[in-house]
Amino acid sequence: MSTNGLIELLEKRVVIGDGAMGTMLYEKGVFLNSCFEELNLSKRQLIRQIHSEYIDAGVDFIETNTFGANAFKLAKFGLAERVEHINTAAVEIAKESAEGSVMVAGSMGPLGREVGPYSLTASEEAAKAFREQARILTRAGVDFLLLETFSSSQELIIAIDAAADVSDVPIVAHLTIDENHQTLYGERIEHVFPDIAGRDKVVAVGLNCCVGPAQMLSALNVIKGITNKPISIMPNAGLPRRMEDRTLYMCTPEYMAEYAKRFFENGARIIGGCCGTTPKHIKQIAKAITAMSKSIHPKKKKESVIEIGGKKQTLTSPKRLAEKSTFGAKLCSGHKVTTIEITPPLGTNVEGIIEKAKFCAQHGIDAINIPDGPRASSRLSPMVTALQIQQQANIETILHYCCRDRNLIAMQSDLLGASVIGLKNILIITGDPPKLGAYPDSTGVFDLDSIALTEVAAKLNRGLDIGGNTFSPTADLAIAVGANPVAENIEREIERFKQKVEAGAEFAITQPVFDEKMLFDFLDSVKEFRIPIIAGIWPFTSYKNAEFMANEVPGVVVPKKWLEKMKKTTTKEQGRAAGIEIAKEMIETIKDRVEGFAVSAPFGNVKIALATLGKVPIDET
Repeated sequence: MSTNGLIELLEKRVVIGDGAMGTMLYEKGVFLNSCFEELNLSKRQLIRQIHSEYIDAGVDFIETNTFGANAFKLAKFGLAERVEHINTAAVEIAKESAEGSVMVAGSMGPLGREVGPYSLTASEEAAKAFREQARILTRAGVDFLLLETFSSSQELIIAIDAAADVSDVPIVAHLTIDENHQTLYGERIEHVFPDIAGRDKVVAVGLNCCVGPAQMLSALNVIKGITNKPISIMPNAGLPRRMEDRTLYMCTPEYMAEYAKRFFENGARIIGGCCGTTPKHIKQIAKAITAMSKSIHPKKKKESVIEIGGKKQTLTSPKRLAEKSTFGAKLCSGHKVTTIEITPPLGTNVEGIIEKAKFCAQHGIDAINIPDGPRASSRLSPMVTALQIQQQANIETILHYCCRDRNLIAMQSDLLGASVIGLKNILIITGDPPKLGAYPDSTGVFDLDSIALTEVAAKLNRGLDIGGNTFSPTADLAIAVGANPVAENIEREIERFKQKVEAGAEFAITQPVFDEKMLFDFLDSVKEFRIPIIAGIWPFTSYKNAEFMANEVPGVVVPKKWLEKMKKTTTKEQGRAAGIEIAKEMIETIKDRVEGFAVSAPFGNVKIALATLGKVPIDET
């Protein structure tokens, strides 16, 4: 393949890279204290086998087993004099495995020691080592150089410039960062990437290693705002965990594939994996990206054929979340979304709620949440309320849809109808039992729970109804579900959340959260099947209100510190101000872990919700 192969491919579509070499060698019995690069000489067939497994998984390039094949790292094993033999052998093995079907990337890592004027390794000494390795890899025939896992921008720039001195092949340059978007040396990516991307022979920049997909998605949204060059993202399979003296990476192939879709949606043009990723992960990533688009330019969705009741039925691939609604597009773009929950009126007068929705729209709120019979109450139809708001207030809604009150037939009809009239964002909930509300003698239907109805909605998005009939055009619902990070039976809540995601949920909104630790524990527990999560925020209005939330609302836990703070207030104004301060503190504490905030408007007062989001002064509430 020509040295322009990578550049040409990047102009056409997303490029799929391979996964971890070290992880695979470890799985195949190689000790961690071995020199992995020496295996290019002593166990060529083993390296070839791993390359072949990644090729079979559907990659566009494989990396040579040369990450640590520089003079400094090889010297630790007494192999400093064998730099040329080891690197040349690595390229030969990779090219034999590729057989021209995929590109070969020459992997180059850092030297493993401090580089700079005040360190043990001077910059020129480091550059000499990088030039040596880059020259050998280029001469042996790599298609491009992949400089990866550099934790210092200074060392990476030295490596780039050194490689450019001796090689004409393109360069892809990777830094590695922590969860705070900083390198090991405290450098922020927005400060160092412009210099890296500005190098002439660097055709793509990005990140690999150290953090998992969720953190890398967050960083991707920073990088894409500071460079026009293609971005490469190759995360670990989650953060490593130590279990019985083994280092394990817990992300499943399906989880990695889901994030690969989000990387694609947010502009990544090279997607692969690092530590912990295997051919199984890469296969799912390649499958997911290929299904979304073989080209960066949109094409007609593929259709699949399934058999139902002995008949072949054609299903259309659902639209991506970003294509279903403006709110979905904002969520996929990394925009920190904001919504305000307004309960439908008790009667037929919608003027008040329309004015409130308009006021929210004027202050930049992304959507209005419309609850469906909260605490088993009966109000104006939430679907009618949502439609009136979208038509008159020029702001999208998130329609809550409750399983409690309707049978399966009615629920399907409603979901289809919501899609037709433009109510695209649907939050599916099971609903409180009728005995909790003002109508204890009414009958709860509960034909389906939220998991089952989520699956029904996902099938409607593919043109398949509950009777096994196909239809076109499909429903285009952006499917949301509820989540309760403080559920009494948290294991059950986590399992149900997983089932909701598997059923087709695309984002989630939590119950009001007041305890950040319980929220963080929940987020950590669901990271293998993570979808965007919007945190519920409730600003207290008084101590009485805080007590009610703590003792009367199912699924809500209020820490004692907040109750004590609210108890000290003596006037309505003090209560509102303290409640807003608590809510703002919660937002500030959790903002880096969630994709947005769903703020309730206590007693319909949207100014309190807007003040919580910093949109209006507290004294105007």
